[in-house]
Amino acid sequence: MEYMQAPATSSQGNILCCTCGIPIPPNPANMCVSCLRTTVDISEGIPKQVNLNFCKQCERYLQPPASWVQCALESRELLALCLKKLKGNMTKVRLIDAGFLWTEPHSKRIKLKVTIQKEVMNGAILQQVFVVEFVIQGQMCDDCHRVEAKDFWNSVVQVRQKTSHKKTFYYLEQLILKHKLHQNALNIKEIHEGIDFYYATKQHAQKMVDFLQCTVPCRSKTSQRLISHDIHSNTFNYKSTYSIEIVPVCKDNVVCLSPRLAQSLGNMGQVCVCARVTSTIHLIDPNTLQTAEVDGGTYWRNPFNSLVSPRQLEEFIVMDTDIIRNQKLGAGAGIRSNKHTLAEVWVQKTSEMDTAQQYHCRTHLGHLLNIGDLVQGFDFANSNVNDEFLNKMNQSHIPDVVLIKKSYNRSKRVKRRNWKLKEMDKDREGMAPEDERQYQDFLEDLEEDEALRKNVNIFRDASKIPVESDTDDEGAPRISLMEMLEDLSLTDATGGEGCSVLVQAVSQPAVIWSPIGRRTIGPASSRFGRHCK
Repeated sequence: MEYMQAPATSSQGNILCCTCGIPIPPNPANMCVSCLRTTVDISEGIPKQVNLNFCKQCERYLQPPASWVQCALESRELLALCLKKLKGNMTKVRLIDAGFLWTEPHSKRIKLKVTIQKEVMNGAILQQVFVVEFVIQGQMCDDCHRVEAKDFWNSVVQVRQKTSHKKTFYYLEQLILKHKLHQNALNIKEIHEGIDFYYATKQHAQKMVDFLQCTVPCRSKTSQRLISHDIHSNTFNYKSTYSIEIVPVCKDNVVCLSPRLAQSLGNMGQVCVCARVTSTIHLIDPNTLQTAEVDGGTYWRNPFNSLVSPRQLEEFIVMDTDIIRNQKLGAGAGIRSNKHTLAEVWVQKTSEMDTAQQYHCRTHLGHLLNIGDLVQGFDFANSNVNDEFLNKMNQSHIPDVVLIKKSYNRSKRVKRRNWKLKEMDKDREGMAPEDERQYQDFLEDLEEDEALRKNVNIFRDASKIPVESDTDDEGAPRISLMEMLEDLSLTDATGGEGCSVLVQAVSQPAVIWSPIGRRTIGPASSRFGRHCK
C-alpha cells in the first residue's frame, strides 16, 4: 500500500503523523502508510475467493449466465473471464494491473494478483495490491450432457455403398482419421452396407458431407424431420439426415462400360479393370493399357456395375508369357499407363492341372508375371454374367480370362508385416471372418499400390518383429520404413516402457499444461527419477 503524490521540492519539509507522530512527507491525509493501512482498506467488499466452473469433457469455462467459452491457460481470455467475476464489486475502485501467479499443479486453484487505486481521506490516492484465489469447480455443460446421454443427435450422415467388398470403406476410414473428422461425431455406428455418423450440430454434419464429396465419387440427398415448433417465437427444431451413396465399384473389380462412355474416354475397350478408387474411379484397359478417370458426375450419368465379386476370382498359373512392344493405338486413343507392361500370356487354372485346358489372354501385368507365377483372374469363358452392356458386345471382343493381380503367400506377408493402421471407435457387434479377409485384402492393396497409400497414415508396429527367411524372396511388395510414422503410445509413467520414455524426456525443459496453469519444469531429472528406480 502506497501513496500517489507529487514529487517533493527541495524547500518542502516534513510533518508529523497525526496518529503515531513520526516525521513523514506532507500528504492530504497527514498520516503515515502504516497508520493509513490500519485505518482504510480499499479492497473491502472485493471477494478474495471466487468459484470458477470448468467442464472437463470439452475443457470450457462457464461465462454467466449460460454461455461456455474456450480459454487457454494464462491467456488474455481467461484473465478477462476472471476479472468479469470481480467487476460487480470493483465499481468504486480503479483497476491498475492484473496478472496470474504460480500455483501448485493439480491444486485446482488460479491465483490472480490485482492492483487497484482509490481516493481516500482528503483526496489522498491510495494504491493496494492483493491476491484473489479462483477455485475451479467441475460442472458438465449442456452439450456434454447430451453427448453422455448417448441418444441425442441433431444430424446424421448415412454413408452407403452397395457392394460385397468394403475396400472403399477401409480407405475412407483412413482418410477420416488422417484429417481428424471423426472427433466431432457423437457416435459412429457400423451397419450393413455402410456407416452412420451422428452429430450434435448441422454444421459438423455438413462438413463431413463436403469432405466425402471431395474424397470419393458419390452423390448425396438431404432430408429434414420437424421435431418441435414454438408458435410464439416462430422457431423450428429439425433433425437432418444426409444420405451419401458411394459408387458401387471397388478396387480390382472388372466392369463393362457402355459404348457411349467408352468412346468418350478415348475409344478404350468396354471391359476394364478398376485400378483404384480415390476421388475418381481409375480404370485401365487390359488389352491396350489405356487409362481413364471417371468422376462421380460422369458415373451417375452413365452408370456401370461390377461384373464379378472377389469371391468369384480364381487362381491361375502362368504357363507362358510374351511381352508386346510398340503397339500402336487407334485414332482418338487416350493416355496409356507407363507403370504397366502389356503382355500375352497362356494360363491354366490350378484346379485343372490334371487337364490340358489352357487360356490365352492379354494382360496389363506383364511387368510382374513370369512363368510359374500364380495370378488371380476371372474366367469369362465358363461363366454366366448377366450385364446389360456385356450381353450386347461382340463375343470376339470379350476376353476368355481377365487377370486382376499377382498372387502371393498371404501367411508369409502377414508374418513379416511390421506396420499397422489405426481404426475409428465405432459400434459394431464384431468382425466376421469375411470382414477379416477383406481387411487383409486392403492391407495388401496398400503394399502393392504406392499411389493409394500416399493418403494413408501408416504406423510402425513396434510389437512385431519382421521375420526374414530364405523362402521370403518371392518378390512380394513391402512398405519401407521411410513411409511409416512412429505411433505415440503412453504407458504407465512410473515403470516399464513409460519410465524409459519419461527419463529421456526430462533432459530438456518441459512446459506442463493443466487446468490450473502452465508449469515450466527444467532439466532437473531428480523430480522424475525417484519414480523410475
